[in-house]
Amino acid sequence: MLQSVRVVGAGLIGTSIGLALAAAKIPVEMVDIDSNNQNLAADLTGSVQILEPELIVIATPLKAFSEVIEQQYHLNPNSTFMDVCSVKTEPIEKVQASKLPMSSFVPTHPMAGREVGGAESARSDLFLSRTWILTPTAQTSAASVAKAKELVELLGSTPVFLDAKDHDRAVARISHLPQIAASLLAAQLHGSPQEWLELAGGGLRDSTRIASSDENLWKEIIHANSGELRGLLINLQSDLTQMISALDDQEQIGELIRKGRDGRALIPGKHGGKAREYFYVPIVIDDKPGQLGAIFNECAAMSVNVEDLSIEHSPGQLNALITLALSESDAIKLSNHLSVIGWNVHPIRK
Repeated sequence: MLQSVRVVGAGLIGTSIGLALAAAKIPVEMVDIDSNNQNLAADLTGSVQILEPELIVIATPLKAFSEVIEQQYHLNPNSTFMDVCSVKTEPIEKVQASKLPMSSFVPTHPMAGREVGGAESARSDLFLSRTWILTPTAQTSAASVAKAKELVELLGSTPVFLDAKDHDRAVARISHLPQIAASLLAAQLHGSPQEWLELAGGGLRDSTRIASSDENLWKEIIHANSGELRGLLINLQSDLTQMISALDDQEQIGELIRKGRDGRALIPGKHGGKAREYFYVPIVIDDKPGQLGAIFNECAAMSVNVEDLSIEHSPGQLNALITLALSESDAIKLSNHLSVIGWNVHPIRK
C-alpha cells in the first residue's frame, strides 16, 4: 500500500488525484508554483507536508516539466516519479536529459478530464472506470512500475501498457484531433445573430462541448504532438475538400456522411467492447419542475438502466422532448409502463 504521495501541479488532474488519495486515507501533499492554486488544492485535499514522499506525481504543464523534475529529484532522490502529461515522447526525452534516473520514472497518461480546468473543477471520481496508460521505457524498474500501477488502480482506473510512440499516435487520433475539430467548428459561430444561436439543439452542443477547453493547455499539447497530428489534419482537410466538391452531388454527400457514421460505430461502448445499439424512448413532458425527476423515479422503480438522455426545448415552448437511451428490453419495459400511468410516450426509435 502506498504510504505517501506528493502531487506537483494543482490543476484539474493533479487536484483530482489528491482528492482521490485523500478519500483513500493516503497522506498527500499538494504543491504548486501558484500559491492560490496550492492553497485551494491543499484545503480541498487536506494536504500535509511530506518530507520523503514514496511517489511524486508531476502534473504540471510541459513547459515547467524539466525544471520541476530537477528540483524534485534534488530534494527526493529516493522517490519514484510519474507524470500525467497528454503526450509521452517529450516527457521521456526531458527525463533522459535530466539527472533523474530513467529507472525511477514512469510515464503515464490518465484518459480522463473535463472541458473545464483548475483545482476548483477537480473531482475525486474523475478516474473511475477510465483507462490510464502507462508507457515505461526499457530502463524503468519493475518496482517503479508497480508503484505507479498501484496508484492507477487505487484511483479506480484500468492500467493499459503502450509504447510511448504508439501512445502519441493513438491520442492524436482519439483526443487531440477531436479537440481541434471542435474548436474550429465552434469558431465558426462568431458573428452569428443571437436569435440563431438560441435555436441550437443537442447536435451543436455535443459536437462543440470540448471547445470550452483551456487554450493554454491545448496549445502546448497540440504543439508537442504536431508530428502525429499533421498527417491527420491533412486527411481531414482532404475530406473537407471532397465535401466541398460534392455539394452538387447527393450521392457523394451521402457517401461521406455514411463514412462518418461507420467510423463512429467503431468506437467501443462505455465499458469497452463493441458499441451497444441503444433503443430510444421519446417522452413529451410539460415545462414545469419535477418532471424529469419523476421519470427517473419510475426508471428506478422498474429497475431499468438509462444509458444516456437528451433534452430538446425551444424558447417559449410550453413542453419539452426527453429522449432516453436504453437496451431494447428496458426500452420496451419502460415505454409500456410510462404509457400505462399516463406519460406522453411516443414510439420507440432505434
